Amino acid sequence: MVRIFISLVPIILIVFSILKAQVEKISFESANPFSFYHVITDLHNQEKQDCYGILRFPDQLYQKPVPLVIGISGSKNWADHHYEYMQVFREMGIATFELHSFNSRQVQSTVGEQVSVTTAMMILDAYRALDILANDMRIDEQNIAVIGWSLGGGVALFSAWMPLIDAIGIEKRFKAHLAFYPPCLVKMNKIEFSESPIHILIGENDDWVSSDACYGLIQDISSQGYDADITIFENAHHGFDRVGPLQREYNGYSLGNCSFKMREDGALLTSILNIPITSPIRQKLALAWCADRGTTIGGNPKARKASFRYSKEFMRLHLLK
Repeated sequence: MVRIFISLVPIILIVFSILKAQVEKISFESANPFSFYHVITDLHNQEKQDCYGILRFPDQLYQKPVPLVIGISGSKNWADHHYEYMQVFREMGIATFELHSFNSRQVQSTVGEQVSVTTAMMILDAYRALDILANDMRIDEQNIAVIGWSLGGGVALFSAWMPLIDAIGIEKRFKAHLAFYPPCLVKMNKIEFSESPIHILIGENDDWVSSDACYGLIQDISSQGYDADITIFENAHHGFDRVGPLQREYNGYSLGNCSFKMREDGALLTSILNIPITSPIRQKLALAWCADRGTTIGGNPKARKASFRYSKEFMRLHLLK
């Protein structure tokens, strides 16, 4: 019996090493720019921030480098439906990376405040992670996409904006950008995006962010020749791809009445007096003027099924062909 146990030890160690290699914590240095303005005009002076994410590979081991999807959570941090998408991608043979911008900053949620972890911080995190992951020999650096939900949807969307890409200064690019119900509350002075395809998925009854605003923004972007499109699901609310009934989020910002001009330097301007929204207090005042409190979140089975199907085809088209 002893001889049999000893003979099994190498096998057990090999299996353990394989399993360990399939899930890895990747740490890197980022920073805490409050807004796009701070990324574009003052990135080098921003407070440094240690960040991490979880890299997972498909269950089947591959001899060649595999594509990668970097996932970005919403204001409530990572949720079950986010992990479901990532599992679907791994079953397709695509590696996944769960960016933990919130946990890295010891923040659980930004619902109702939206200042402790911002879109700008998360976009910088995403590119700093991309820079490291693209140099991993197991990953196909030419086929890395980004997906995000809500606040993370804004990351997936605006990580394709060239002024931010140029300011961050990382040569690597995302192959595709898939944004779920992102905040589209901007009228852009400078519409200059990467050549990578952008697609938004949003519910027509979303009262956190406006489907009309996202439709208008996509029209503005696509009119300049960029590959940008949108799918609007009927009778669907924010978080339509969750499982569960509609619920009221009493502290959430309803941004449907908010629309801000965005300068070329990334500064959002208040609708009155054109004051740059470049600090937490200015942002709170700007949202107090235009945003209501109280929003709806919850699943829509039909839209959920369609969004999973679309996401699979989107990643298949852009990462596996």
